[in-house]
Amino acid sequence: MENTWLIAALWMAAALLASLISVRIGVSVALVEIFVGVIGGNFLHFQTSTWIDFLAGFGSILLTFLAGAEIDPASLRKHLKPSLTLGAVGFLFPFLGAFAFALFVPHWNLHAAEIAGISLSTTSVAIVYAVMVETGLNNTELGKLILAACFVNDFGTVLALGILFANYNLWMLLFVGATIATLCILLPLARWIFKHWGERVSEIEMKFFFLVLLGLGGLAELASSEAVLPAYVIGLVAATLFVERRTLMQRIRGVAFALLTPFFFLKAGTFVLLPALWAGLLLIVALLVVKMVAKFVGLWPLTRLFRMGSREGNYTTLLMSTGLTFGSISALFGLTHGIITQAQYTILVTVVIGSAVVPTFIAQTWFLPGKKHAPAIAAEDEELAVERVAGDISPAALPGYTHPERAE
Repeated sequence: MENTWLIAALWMAAALLASLISVRIGVSVALVEIFVGVIGGNFLHFQTSTWIDFLAGFGSILLTFLAGAEIDPASLRKHLKPSLTLGAVGFLFPFLGAFAFALFVPHWNLHAAEIAGISLSTTSVAIVYAVMVETGLNNTELGKLILAACFVNDFGTVLALGILFANYNLWMLLFVGATIATLCILLPLARWIFKHWGERVSEIEMKFFFLVLLGLGGLAELASSEAVLPAYVIGLVAATLFVERRTLMQRIRGVAFALLTPFFFLKAGTFVLLPALWAGLLLIVALLVVKMVAKFVGLWPLTRLFRMGSREGNYTTLLMSTGLTFGSISALFGLTHGIITQAQYTILVTVVIGSAVVPTFIAQTWFLPGKKHAPAIAAEDEELAVERVAGDISPAALPGYTHPERAE
């Protein structure tokens, strides 16, 4: 008989170890959790179960929700035209490039190639936000535009996953209708509930959002879709509320990163096969190059169209070439639904991890905009950057990073 408590203790020990290593070496805890999961899956016989799958799945939903909630709606509206253009192209070009490459070079089947395109079409809002705050660019129009474009890019990824792998039936109509209705009433209903019953020890605010996310996730499951799909847009709508209630965001983030997301990233790591990684190393490098080249072909000309300088254009394109959370979610979706094999999953997750590090390193080393774009950062902004990047990479930890106050 399975000893649930001992298994839970083992997984939590792995999560704690990953956190300690992350603090020690200054690298994202999400990346370290994936690496620890790789060790556990290949050498310690880590295996998933129903309750682990639930915790990991809920963790991915909350990650998606929090990513949407990080976007400033005012900035998105202000930079609507360039952010829509950059975000749409930033999704479309790497999606088509990775899809075509996977289909015609290693000859993956159609649906596996679609998963490859979706997984490598992403950017990383959390990585980009951390870089913006660390460099002071979050206080500039350039930084706000990049963040808004990253949101549009990732929304395209979420939408593509839903459209390509949805099961179009009556349940899907119910799911879409319920999602639209929820988006319409979410803010007024949340404000009414929080006004009358908020700020209690029972954490009614958190339970309200958990109910919304789990309810829509259940309808998505009935529609043979993915529970993370509505979470991103729900997060964007809730962002206005979280501007008013920063402590609520911090409490939700604490629950997510303390208990739920470690199970997601550890589980993602357990499915990585080391023999498949070595066997597919050339393909991994090729797919990473395909993603970055596709981003440059699509985005760099647009940065000049929107009157960015050469340095700012290169910097913008490189940051939008990053990826981690949504790439991992998309690849794991493909594996758990039998769309890709474990060897293909290993290749895609390794490429996603590479895209979290390589473009950021190049951008921070050679294309960081001058100090005129980076005003001094208040201490509270630095603390907020640490909180918001809990699921991705801290740019200060990457080789080649130079704090703007130490530049020149």
